[in-house]
Amino acid sequence: QAQVVESGGGLAQAGGSLRLSCTVSGLNFRIRDMAWFRQAPGKEREGVSCISRSGGTYTPDSVKDRFAISRDNAKNMLNLQIYSLKPEDTATYFCAAGPRNYDTCGGSWKNGNTFNYWGQGTQVTVSS
Repeated sequence: QAQVVESGGGLAQAGGSLRLSCTVSGLNFRIRDMAWFRQAPGKEREGVSCISRSGGTYTPDSVKDRFAISRDNAKNMLNLQIYSLKPEDTATYFCAAGPRNYDTCGGSWKNGNTFNYWGQGTQVTVSS
C-alpha cells in the first residue's frame, strides 16, 4: 500500500528557513517524478517545485530564488528547503508522486492533475 508522508512543517518567523521532507513507501520512488504543492486558505493549490526521475528541477519564477527541491532515492525521500520565509508562504504543503516512468515535470505539472499519489500535507505558518 502506497504511503506519502510529509514532515517538517511548523511555525517560523519571516526571514527564517524551513526544510520539509516527504517519505514515500509502497511505491518505486526512483522511477517517479515528484513535486511539492501548497494551498493557502481560500486559495487554489499551486505547484512550487518539481523534480524529475533524473534529478532535473522545475521551480516557478515566483519562488525559485527561495525554494530548493531535492530527492534521495536511496531513502525514498523528497525534500524542500525554503529560505527567506515570507508570511505569504503560509500554507499546507503537499508532496505528490507522479506515474511510473512518466515525464510528469515536463508537462503541465503545476496544476497537480498528473500526480496520482498525495500526502496529507504539513502546515507551514510564517509570522511577520
